[in-house]
Amino acid sequence: MTTYSVRSGDTLSGLAQRFNTSVGSLQKTNHIANANLIRVGQKLSVPDSFQAAAPSKAGAKAGSYTVRSGDTLSGIASRHGTTTGALAKANNISNPNKIYVGQKLTIPGKGGSAPVTPKPSSGGSTYTVRSGDTLSGIAGRHGTTVNALQQANNISNPNKIYVGQKLTIPGKSGGGGTTNPPPTTGGVGGTPGTSGGKGGVSVAQLRKIMPNLSQAKAEQYLPHLNKAMAEAKINTPKRQEMFLAQLAHESGELRYMEEIASGAAYEGRKDLGNTQPGDGKRYKGRGPIQLTGRANYRAAGKALGIDLEGHPERAKDPDVAFRIAGWYWGSRNLNSYADAGNFREVTRRINGGYNGMASREMYYRRAQDVLG
Repeated sequence: MTTYSVRSGDTLSGLAQRFNTSVGSLQKTNHIANANLIRVGQKLSVPDSFQAAAPSKAGAKAGSYTVRSGDTLSGIASRHGTTTGALAKANNISNPNKIYVGQKLTIPGKGGSAPVTPKPSSGGSTYTVRSGDTLSGIAGRHGTTVNALQQANNISNPNKIYVGQKLTIPGKSGGGGTTNPPPTTGGVGGTPGTSGGKGGVSVAQLRKIMPNLSQAKAEQYLPHLNKAMAEAKINTPKRQEMFLAQLAHESGELRYMEEIASGAAYEGRKDLGNTQPGDGKRYKGRGPIQLTGRANYRAAGKALGIDLEGHPERAKDPDVAFRIAGWYWGSRNLNSYADAGNFREVTRRINGGYNGMASREMYYRRAQDVLG
């Protein structure tokens, strides 16, 4: 058994891949109920000798793979030397963002030849990088691989692309054209579109962004969510996309309105205002953006006119929880960063770092597709 201390930027799925284990195994070993909630400095026990599914080798025929928690279709494709498009086609998947744990996937093979990395040709298209894009996400949307994009665009570090960068998308000859980013509406002074904006979002839109959220919960939460967004002036698609993406990650798609851990780890944390015995448990994380610590409960309650310091349990109730999330957003001036398209800075100001960035970006892209 190995012990690992979580660092900024770590995700459970990334650690599972690094240590050749599974997200489920890490969760079980460390009693983690929500795979999206790990914290910097947390000590994880890493089980030994786990035999993960091996990536496809050169010359391998078609195989199969069982989807695990934290998997994405683009990640599976990359590990098996194929493309997201090929995987989607082989498994009749219409939406590459919708796969589920336990799903059996057919991994297409070449029947004796090594996986071929697509190379750029005169028929390739171009794409302009937008805020929130990742190379793996772009590869997935265009049916290619990260390696192919790197080769086509002389990119040495796949984590370093910038907004406005023109990328060549490798393609078959004859399939030219330019791939433009989907249109967006809004921004400061913009006109909110029917899929977002001042009118808030619909149940259908919310569930497309958070597919694991039940219809009943979506209907219960939506009035409080839309009211909170209006109160915090989260009233353009740009702002709503970033806000909902962060909420989706922080709360496990609104399934966790209270931190599962007891809160004892926060006992005596003077930086959180926990100066009295029992404050750690009393003021543990609650709400879709986990409000934590006596000082934060006091500040939020004062701003909203609610005695949260005296009644901290109210922070998990939908009518209060979403207002707290809106207050937290406004207190850190996040609308201005959303207007500027700076998703990374929004993440840093919410998380204190970039923990779970891949998950946050996945929800952000999904929200852009739904609301943009």
